[in-house]
Amino acid sequence: MPATIDPAATAWLLAATAMVLLMTPALALFYGGMVRSSGVLNMLMMSFISIPLVTVVWIVAGYSLAFSDDAGGGLIGNLAHAGLSGINPDTVRSGIPELLFVTFQLTFAILTAALVSGAIADRAKFTGWMVFVPLWTLAVYAPIAHWVWGPDGWLSAFGALDYAGGLVVEIASGASALALALVLGPRIGFNVDAMRPHNLPFVLLGAGLLWFGWFGFNSGSALGANGLAAGVFLNTLIAGSLGMLGWLIVEQVRDGRPTTFGAASGAVAGLVAITPSCGVVNTLGAIIVGLAAGVVCSFAVGWKHRAGYDDSLDVVGVHFVGGVVGTILIGLLATHVMTGGVDGLFYGGGLAQLGKQVVAVLVVAAYAFAVSFVLAKGIDKLLGFRVSKEDESSGIDFALHAETAYAEGVHGHSPRRFGEGHQFGH
Repeated sequence: MPATIDPAATAWLLAATAMVLLMTPALALFYGGMVRSSGVLNMLMMSFISIPLVTVVWIVAGYSLAFSDDAGGGLIGNLAHAGLSGINPDTVRSGIPELLFVTFQLTFAILTAALVSGAIADRAKFTGWMVFVPLWTLAVYAPIAHWVWGPDGWLSAFGALDYAGGLVVEIASGASALALALVLGPRIGFNVDAMRPHNLPFVLLGAGLLWFGWFGFNSGSALGANGLAAGVFLNTLIAGSLGMLGWLIVEQVRDGRPTTFGAASGAVAGLVAITPSCGVVNTLGAIIVGLAAGVVCSFAVGWKHRAGYDDSLDVVGVHFVGGVVGTILIGLLATHVMTGGVDGLFYGGGLAQLGKQVVAVLVVAAYAFAVSFVLAKGIDKLLGFRVSKEDESSGIDFALHAETAYAEGVHGHSPRRFGEGHQFGH
């Protein structure tokens, strides 16, 4: 009997897919508010350009490499669905049209690529980024997605759990971000100048829109309009809330003042950590995951200053570390009530699941870092991946895009060419 389409699941996933796509413009605002005024347009563009770049390579080969039948060893899918060959409106996958599944997974890939950009804010050539994104999607994202979510992926067969992307999205993007930060080197003035966010309302607006989209990201991964999706939805809200509280408590105790920047960062940290675990922990587990992420990530963002790497917008400190926290805690907090079978250590499952989660974290992080480092080095050698010191100092928005975000220009100067006079009055 041929598979049939579940109308309720399809309707929910259509909405969830649109919500996840919105997360990339939301990320653009979140990141854009964090940078200085001279680089906000470039930061926005690095997220927005990820949408068409990833879409093209996903349709051509990315989806097939990630989700087609295995080509060998659980490492990569075959090219049976290259160009979406063999998929039409009547093709069904898990009760929904496969075309919708393709699109839902595409929105994940877009967001994951865009996440990486935060580590190299204010100093990357836009052309270098445009080359990096499609190559990275095919060489890093698609293989890891196949390992974890593919029908015969080796990490899936191994028993590692990642409900909505702790490994595939958060750890992959965070490890890749670290690689790019090391290849490009620190910004001029790193650890000397303050480099404060230029627009905190942007940051909070972006965080709020990310949170909204995250309900589609996590609950949509249930691929159904059912009780599991409802549980995941609540876990997502809980973890984001506790992440915010955890971060603000640290700020209050450590610094004496809770900040808006900390509130936004804490919420995102909690949401990052619950991403892999939202479908495998109960509400108590979601509280622990969110609180742990808020506290741990609030300290992790400072590591770059001691270690000397310039992860501009804390992709490593929030996404990588938060992803590790959420993925590892599955080994402690997973419960059969959510998983349908697997229990973590705290629910009588022993150490086995914890070991599997640790192995998965190490392998995914190492692979994403190594391949991203090689790609970035290659692009740097062939095209140059970093802007000139002059362009970085004067502001990359005008240097790369011939635009500025604000009428008064950047750094207090207008973008007029030398020799053009002031105009007063009208």
